[in-house]
Amino acid sequence: MSANIAEMEKRRDAAHMGGGQKKIDAQHSKGKLTARERLDILLDEGSFEELDVYVEHNCNDFGMQDQRISGDGVVTGSGTINGRLVYVYSQDFTVFGGSLSERHAQKICKVLDNAMKVGAPVIGLNDSGGARIQEGVASLAGFAEVFQRNVLASGVIPQLSMIMGPCAGGAVYSPAMTDFIFMVKDSSYMFVTGPDVVKTVTNEVVTQEELGGAITHTSKTSVSDLALENDIDALLTARDFFDYLPLSNREEVPERPSADPWDRVEESLDTIIPPNANQPYDMHEVIAKTVDEGEFFELQPTYAANIIIGFGRIEGRTVGIVANQPMVLAGVLDIDSSRKAARFVRFCDAFNIPIVTLVDVPGFLPGTDQEHKGIIKHGAKLLFAYAEATVPKITVITRKAYGGAYDVMAPKHLRGDLNYAWPTAEIAVMGAKGAVEIIFRKDMDNPEAIAARTQEYEDAFANPFVAASRGYIDEVIYPHSTRRRIALGLRKLRNKQLENPWKKHDNIPL
Repeated sequence: MSANIAEMEKRRDAAHMGGGQKKIDAQHSKGKLTARERLDILLDEGSFEELDVYVEHNCNDFGMQDQRISGDGVVTGSGTINGRLVYVYSQDFTVFGGSLSERHAQKICKVLDNAMKVGAPVIGLNDSGGARIQEGVASLAGFAEVFQRNVLASGVIPQLSMIMGPCAGGAVYSPAMTDFIFMVKDSSYMFVTGPDVVKTVTNEVVTQEELGGAITHTSKTSVSDLALENDIDALLTARDFFDYLPLSNREEVPERPSADPWDRVEESLDTIIPPNANQPYDMHEVIAKTVDEGEFFELQPTYAANIIIGFGRIEGRTVGIVANQPMVLAGVLDIDSSRKAARFVRFCDAFNIPIVTLVDVPGFLPGTDQEHKGIIKHGAKLLFAYAEATVPKITVITRKAYGGAYDVMAPKHLRGDLNYAWPTAEIAVMGAKGAVEIIFRKDMDNPEAIAARTQEYEDAFANPFVAASRGYIDEVIYPHSTRRRIALGLRKLRNKQLENPWKKHDNIPL
């Protein structure tokens, strides 16, 4: 027995060394942690239980029969984050560059299958050179097996991809189909075709970082949700983020104790709206003064910043927050902001996370560029997402809610449960100036008449009371009571029951 134990320990020690000390040192020299070091930081101490530690590839071509390393380039298993179950896989760049083989893919598939059986999230740490070329189509088949499971798991268990090194070619599509992607600045990148291929085909000269680095994907493409400073920052951020997520679509949102009074009054919100309707204010301040302890986990902060998305807590329970940002493009809706918010709303709905929407929107961004790139269909994505959502929906209109953008931002008419307005709210087809120029076009040569008509329009419509008189607004509330109203609303809606008509699936305007 002792000989068998010794053999087991020898094999396990060899597997833990991955590609060997020289390659581990090379990984460290790039400022990157190894696959196992990353899991040590991500998971609770001592909680990791590894699967398939002794798995090896089954390739006998191109000399691969003489290169077999236990684990085959990916560390898989389960553990806990703050005591809650999570399944993980961490690609090991020290073993064949983390490239995906048939067996490597089978290990990842087993993790996804197990997570689906028990209803637990999956976090994948990606650091791979892509498909293992020596295996040819077998490695491509492995990718497809993983993709299929990503799709089946979508909306059932949360999936987070951490890009912590290269992720190129077909490898990018697994992260792309997960719910969230975090990247590491200066050491991670994603692209379908690399700089060399781009130069050959299009004659463009571009670096890996410019083509698909963390900054590119968080500010230009929206592929990634966050760009973190280094491996440790990314992994600790993932731990914080995990605390907002339910374990599956059958579980309640997580709850943690909060000392922040549910009925806390924020007098400063009564004066946050500037007297000039064209003057901006920071919606982040409204969010911070509404959620528990001012803690807000924002996603995609540098992409389409005219809309804000992210998670907060009310009475210790996770809520999703969508808010127009008057500081950027006056909070207008455009293609990018509509897409950004729509996907977030659909995630919240899939995982039973209540949605709080803070509205200050002057309309959709006009212009040929927006129209020709399809603002009609892209704007419809956000409308569609809100309309199909059955989770509790609470909307607060703080200032402007104009035109079609009013209809898109979770109004009563899209089955909003509670729709509040501050006294400063302006709910109308458009701003007074634009409306008067259309209605009283014949009086445009008479400045005094136009001024009088503008004031008349503002008195009639630049307030929340017309909408409230029709029942479109449930109540006009004091800004300082916003947190209290939302907390009470969420309590009442906790057992909300609402179902959409049976269908195989909807056909959102992609």
